[in-house]
Amino acid sequence: MSNITLNYYVVDVFTDKVFGGNPAGVCLLDDWLPDETLQNIAMENNLSETAYLVKKDGSGSQVACYDLRWFTPTIEIDLCGHATMGSAYVLFTFIEKEAHRIEFHTLSGMLAVEKDSDMLWMDLPSRPADPVQKYDSINKSLGLEDYEVYKSADILIIVDNEEIVKSLRPDFHILKELKDEADMPGDNFVIIVSAQGSDCDFVSRVFAPNCGVDEDPVTGRAHCVLTPYWSKILARTSLTAQQLSTRGGQLWCEDAGSRVKIGGTAVLYLQGQINV
Repeated sequence: MSNITLNYYVVDVFTDKVFGGNPAGVCLLDDWLPDETLQNIAMENNLSETAYLVKKDGSGSQVACYDLRWFTPTIEIDLCGHATMGSAYVLFTFIEKEAHRIEFHTLSGMLAVEKDSDMLWMDLPSRPADPVQKYDSINKSLGLEDYEVYKSADILIIVDNEEIVKSLRPDFHILKELKDEADMPGDNFVIIVSAQGSDCDFVSRVFAPNCGVDEDPVTGRAHCVLTPYWSKILARTSLTAQQLSTRGGQLWCEDAGSRVKIGGTAVLYLQGQINV
């Protein structure tokens, strides 16, 4: 393959200032490159996710349509919220300036992002979780005793208060064992720890060591699980959320039945080119 130059952006998502939220790599392609190349770029970037976009035929000026894929430094995943919002930010800002809606065709079906002033609103699939047994690897890796566990495509752990979430110091080597104990079909899952919040409706932290991401700074896909859970517990469909990573981030969530609406802001950190 001859040398190719790709337009590349890094967008900090779920924040209104650089160095906050979750940085997403966004790479615009004319056509799909080999999967090995996509994975190598993501590994070189070493961000939680790098998103790749190819424009689809039939896009209009008001609604633009793209194929979208996401890669962590080690694997391709089936759903990523922050890199979807980061991709939409790049398109609205630089490519699709007349559009009010971006539709993405992904491994999780059609996802959409709409712009409302500085806010971006994603439409993602709801992933409600069912209660399951406690797992030894949670006790050993997170030092938890009093908690509840729920499972969907991801693992949700509910603890008593926000301070427990803040104080977690996981043993990621042991936490990776949860994959086999919980009978997860592959490495494509995250582990969410959540509690009711003091300055918002709920807080969380998210770990994905099986995906090559020990702690994800702010995780849109996790809120596809968190939103239906806390909507039921708090008896409200509109919720505010914070992710308590070092970088931190804020999200607005709406339970819409089979879908979850997630809102946030984003800022550009980097614009450049990749040579492969």
